[in-house]
Amino acid sequence: MTPTALAPTLPAAGGGESYQPPTPEIFWQPLFEVGPLTVTNQMAWAAIITAALSVVMVLLSKRAAVVPSKGQWLFEGFYNFPRNSVARDMIGTKEFARFVPLLVTLFTMVLFYNFAGSFFLSMNPVNGKIAFPIALTLVVFVVYHWIGFQRMGFAGYFKHMVPPGLPSWIVPFVFLLEVMTYFVTRPLTLALRLFGNMFAGHMVIYLFVTGGVYFLLHGDGVLMQALSLPTFLMAGVMVIFEILVQFLQAFVFTLLTASYIAGAVADEH
Repeated sequence: MTPTALAPTLPAAGGGESYQPPTPEIFWQPLFEVGPLTVTNQMAWAAIITAALSVVMVLLSKRAAVVPSKGQWLFEGFYNFPRNSVARDMIGTKEFARFVPLLVTLFTMVLFYNFAGSFFLSMNPVNGKIAFPIALTLVVFVVYHWIGFQRMGFAGYFKHMVPPGLPSWIVPFVFLLEVMTYFVTRPLTLALRLFGNMFAGHMVIYLFVTGGVYFLLHGDGVLMQALSLPTFLMAGVMVIFEILVQFLQAFVFTLLTASYIAGAVADEH
């Protein structure tokens, strides 16, 4: 945890104050202001992660060889996971290739933005701020609707939402539900699922860490101070568990994106 993040939740030494649990304010970590814009911890790490990933990927791509280096081998293994296990499996061998750059980019960005929550210099997931999941979701939203409109036309895109053969009286209800699903439920759940998992996971880790610090520094007696050890151990367990969740959420986000694209490019709906 960063020192500035710990400050709001830990009582002053010797003050005899009760433990104050963490609040969502720990995610607001302003660094500096540029006019009306406030640059936060998450914004800075998003820029650093994006720049670092771009440089690494460009360098490894330029130095690609028939006999791969260790770095190229690792990069190809990483690249092939979203390419083969997500794009090709979900979209199909006929259409998947043109969507691989988007899906690999989304998987990489979501994964490493999530990993910022477990990186000891940050300990604050970028996607723990709702603006970042919303921005990523908007990209997905625009892409799969644009593909659908291109492939089926404006009227055809809305027409395909209603399965053929339904009784006429139920068609308006089904159409309304499908429109809500395509334009509201999908983007809302895609963004909130990612945000909620990163937000909740970080809050739980923060709770154990600050609780352990409180027991150690302000515990009344040796027994209370000894409770800091299992509390810190649980914080470590939660960090390991959170790393797994961070990977799974990147996979789920990319998988759902691929499924939406697959629905837009399918010949029959």
